[in-house]
Amino acid sequence: MRIVIFGLTISSSWANGHATLWRGLCRAWAAQKHQVCFFEKDVSYYATHRDLTATSGYELVLYSNWGAIRKMAEAAVRGCDAAIITSYCPDARAACDLVLESNARVKTFYDLDTPITLERLRSGREVDYIPAYGLAPFDLVLSFTGGRALEELRTRLGVDRVAPLYGSVDTDFYQPVAAADRYRADLSYLGTYAADRQPTLERLFLEPARKLRSKKFLIGGAQYPENFPWRENVYFVRHVAPPQHAAFYSSSKATLSVTRSAMAEMGYCPSGRLFEAASCATPIVSDSWEGLEEFFEPGKEIFLASEPEHVANLLSLPIPRLHQVGAAARRRVLAHHTAENRSRELMRLVEEAA
Repeated sequence: MRIVIFGLTISSSWANGHATLWRGLCRAWAAQKHQVCFFEKDVSYYATHRDLTATSGYELVLYSNWGAIRKMAEAAVRGCDAAIITSYCPDARAACDLVLESNARVKTFYDLDTPITLERLRSGREVDYIPAYGLAPFDLVLSFTGGRALEELRTRLGVDRVAPLYGSVDTDFYQPVAAADRYRADLSYLGTYAADRQPTLERLFLEPARKLRSKKFLIGGAQYPENFPWRENVYFVRHVAPPQHAAFYSSSKATLSVTRSAMAEMGYCPSGRLFEAASCATPIVSDSWEGLEEFFEPGKEIFLASEPEHVANLLSLPIPRLHQVGAAARRRVLAHHTAENRSRELMRLVEEAA
């Protein structure tokens, strides 16, 4: 197949969850001999933190403005099997118009931020990556979030064919590795700062750190404000690049997953971080949300926590018990949540839509 994508970014993982997902999918498609072209607007904040050193069998087009590559984009989508526009693509509306006017076989919109999209629509705010005419003209709409979000996409945006396409992990890069001294911790957290995650982060990370002063806590991420409530036993590593993720996870006794409030409220919202940490066999402690048990079995493949005491109890468990849960999570990911799995799932959805 020939696949063309207009996305937010694949070249930089800085402060976004899109890049690593697309790298895994595009690598998998290339390995399956599909032709893939990814169009990304070359913006300064991603250019400054670009961490993709080379593509693996797929084409990346970085462009300065839409007008400069419009004709190239027209040629790329002409007769392609799947043309995909994603949420937060800077030129999403122009790309939607171009794709819908083309003879691409299956015209697809992939919302990687469905709860955020729906929250804005409910409050009457504009969503600049959704065309004024909605998503009804598309042959296929994919959502990073499942559950009741799918029905709301149908009713609010006139979508006919909608399906979940959840996150995934490239297991060639995310696997158990030797611990690295700079990332050693009793509990780690990897994620960009977000105000709506902060209450949960304080309850399940900072409060346990205050009570367990002999334990080491480590945060990796970007955009943390100067007034963040750091503690003496809470350490920070700014923007851990994807090649270091496996070492980051493998150096922790356990790692914390915190879900953004809009996503947790909607449910069926596994972040890519869940699959990445599990692929490294790192025990995960997570906040709870509807549908989580469809991805990992609580108590067997993942730990759930709602109070600081739950985290403290987890960190007191014997190491073999933690390893047992981490190993079970890795088996689940390898069986169901790899980039290879998702790439073939998307191809199946495209064929059905065609």
